[in-house]
Amino acid sequence: MFFLIPAISAYTIVLGAASIVSSLFDRRGYFAHRCARAWSRLILKTTGVRVTIEGLDRVEPGRTYIFVSNHQSIYDIPVIFASLPYQLRIIAKESLARFPVLGWHLKRGGHLFVDRRNPDRAGILKRWRALVSEGLSLIIFAEGTRSWDGHVARFKGGSFMLAIQAGLPIVPLAVVGTRGVMPKGRLRTEPASVMLIVHDPIQPPPLDAPTAQDAKALADRIHAVVANTVETLQNGRIARCSSPQSLQPAGAAGASAARD
Repeated sequence: MFFLIPAISAYTIVLGAASIVSSLFDRRGYFAHRCARAWSRLILKTTGVRVTIEGLDRVEPGRTYIFVSNHQSIYDIPVIFASLPYQLRIIAKESLARFPVLGWHLKRGGHLFVDRRNPDRAGILKRWRALVSEGLSLIIFAEGTRSWDGHVARFKGGSFMLAIQAGLPIVPLAVVGTRGVMPKGRLRTEPASVMLIVHDPIQPPPLDAPTAQDAKALADRIHAVVANTVETLQNGRIARCSSPQSLQPAGAAGASAARD
C-alpha cells in the first residue's frame, strides 16, 4: 500500500499524460504505444513479475499480424505489450472507452472499441484495414473476458470472421501464470514467474464470402493450439515442453496445422 500504489500511480499519471499529449502530434499512436510498453515493463518490475518468452523467433520483425491470446488476468496486457516488439492495437469492449485517462489513452492511441450487443462489423473492418495499412498489428483476447478458473474458454467467432476478411496471418499466444499474479475478482497482486508462448502463424483460408461456420472453424483451430499449451503447462508438464514446437496440439490440428 505504501510503495506499490504510489509508484504505480506516479508512472501511470506521467506516462498516461505523455501518451495523451503525444496523440496531438502523432495520430498513428506510435509514441503512445512506446509509453504503453514502458508502463507495462514498470508494472511487471514493480510487482515482481518475471516473464519468460518462447517462440518469438517464429514471427518476422516488421510484419503485420493478428495476435490471439487467452485471457486469465489484467496482467496479460502488460505481459504481451512488454514482450512483443510490435506496434500493437487491441480490440476492447466499448465500456473501456468511458474510463478516465485509460479510455482517453486507448481512443487517442488508435485502439478499436466494439459494442458487443450491437457490433458494427463493417465499420470495425474499415478501421482495422486502416490500422493494417500503417503496419500495425492487432491483439485479440478471443474468450471475450477473463477466465474465472484458469481454463481457456471457447473462442468467440466474430473476430475470426474479421481475420478471414482481412487475410492476415494469425499468431496464437498462450499466456501462462498471470492468474497467480492477479486472478479475476481480486485486487491484491503476488510476485510470480509467467510464460508467454508464441506459436507459428496460421494463415486464414482465402474465402470471398466467409460464413459463420468458417469463422467458428478457424476459432476452434486457434483455440486448440492455445488451450493445449495452457492446460499442458498448468498440469505440471513443463519439463516435457523443451521447445515451443513440442507445445503444439497432437494430430492434424497441431504441428501440421500450425505451419499452414
